Amino acid sequence: MNYQIGTAGRVVIARFDHGEDVLAGLEEIARREGLRAASFNLVGALRGGRFVAGPETEHLPPVPVWRQLSESHEAVGFGTIFWEGERPKVHFHGSYGRGDAVCMGCLREASEVFLVLEAVITEITGTTARRELDPASGMVLLKV
Repeated sequence: MNYQIGTAGRVVIARFDHGEDVLAGLEEIARREGLRAASFNLVGALRGGRFVAGPETEHLPPVPVWRQLSESHEAVGFGTIFWEGERPKVHFHGSYGRGDAVCMGCLREASEVFLVLEAVITEITGTTARRELDPASGMVLLKV
């Protein structure tokens, strides 16, 4: 285990409207505001998105199991923003529900808002945490 101690900095409140891409929007806020490290919570609804719901097997590198949101779902979850080189990289895990069906996973692509989605982003200051390519998994992971 590796860890660092940081301090809560600025808090950003954001509203994403119908049709907007929330992942791209979070990266834009991080770039514009210079947020090098942050955590965030999302609540609202998505009508589109591709997410990973686990690996196919327990072997490295993992082969992702992809799922698709193709209609509106209530959405709630938690994520982080750390930079990989010269760009912010968002990592978000959420639950997505419609009717009696609920699914969960790591939202990675095509994150389209339905009606409205709210974000509360908390900057983390005083750390050097970042994302780097991990050779064993083939994934870009947190480095502290």
